[in-house]
Amino acid sequence: MTNSITADPHRNYRLISLDVLRGIIMILLCAESCRVYESIKHLGPSGVAGGLVNQFFHHPWHGLHFWDLVQPAFMFMAGSAMYISYSRKLAKGSSWSANFKHILVRCLRLFICGVGLHCIYAGKPVWELWNVLTQLAFTTLIAYLIINRSYTFQIGFSIGLLLLTEFLYRTVLMPGFSQPFVEGQNFGSYMDTILMGKINSDGWVAINIIPTAAHTIWGVLAGRLLISDRSSAYKLKALVVAGILALILGHGLDLLNITPIIKRISTGSFALASGGWVLLLLTAVYWIVDIKKNNRYAWIATVMGMNAIFIYLFFETVGMQWVNGAVDIFSGQMLQLLFGVPEVTAAVVSALLTLLLEWGLCYWLYKRSIFFKL
Repeated sequence: MTNSITADPHRNYRLISLDVLRGIIMILLCAESCRVYESIKHLGPSGVAGGLVNQFFHHPWHGLHFWDLVQPAFMFMAGSAMYISYSRKLAKGSSWSANFKHILVRCLRLFICGVGLHCIYAGKPVWELWNVLTQLAFTTLIAYLIINRSYTFQIGFSIGLLLLTEFLYRTVLMPGFSQPFVEGQNFGSYMDTILMGKINSDGWVAINIIPTAAHTIWGVLAGRLLISDRSSAYKLKALVVAGILALILGHGLDLLNITPIIKRISTGSFALASGGWVLLLLTAVYWIVDIKKNNRYAWIATVMGMNAIFIYLFFETVGMQWVNGAVDIFSGQMLQLLFGVPEVTAAVVSALLTLLLEWGLCYWLYKRSIFFKL
């Protein structure tokens, strides 16, 4: 493959906004692992507060919550980070083929970690491909294979992936799996019976790797745009226009009853709508942090994003298996025992303290420049 990217060894390839957004994503994921949202929901908030809390949980099926944007943002930022890293390596004289070996190793590590996490969740060896890291392994590889192609080609390719998803769900109708957009009765669930011999009780499907690869590709394109020589005004305009267009297409397909927005099987309308929201979020962070230079407190987020995969693995394993319970013993349970604090309130305190402790670990690693590349 020929290299069509011009690499400038004197260019600063780092954007604080991308680090901040990745860090925000990791803080949100860490808060979920620490049971912050779950414990607040158990307080029983109603009205506007209750509706706000519900936004931090996946929509049960047809619809879109704020929490449904986190995984697309995770995939998106992985694409941006990959492109910027690739650009740095090109500037140092590396090549696409030389870096491809690194990408293959990285994807293998992500795949193994994703499968391993499900074994830990189950408490026994299992073969399950629903984890975000497992999916990221495939979307990263797909995005890298076309990383040198033009904007037009990559956008067209990503739309092709969404059309392929539509085609498969609507035309491959097997006995018991002939309802394209019904939970557990669609093509994605059918493929899970082939790949894993089981279907997910919550409706997730492994072939989400096809449509969610679009998010990683769009992340590559966003990273490419943001470190280009284009003016800041042009970059903002391009991101806003792309975001609004994706929102119109995604929500339009849903409102016209053509394709429903369903996160758990990542329908084309969901991929477009969520991608649009992520683009607008990135635009806002880019404008605030990199253009207006309001980055005094950016480190609060960036310390969580510097070791994103390692930190995710930590709070999904050691955090959930040990830290959550240990902190609860000496915080929530002590509050109940010594001061008679209600259990639901004590649980919120424990969750928030756990989040603070795990953020503190990230800060410690950040200050010592300790990076675990996975």
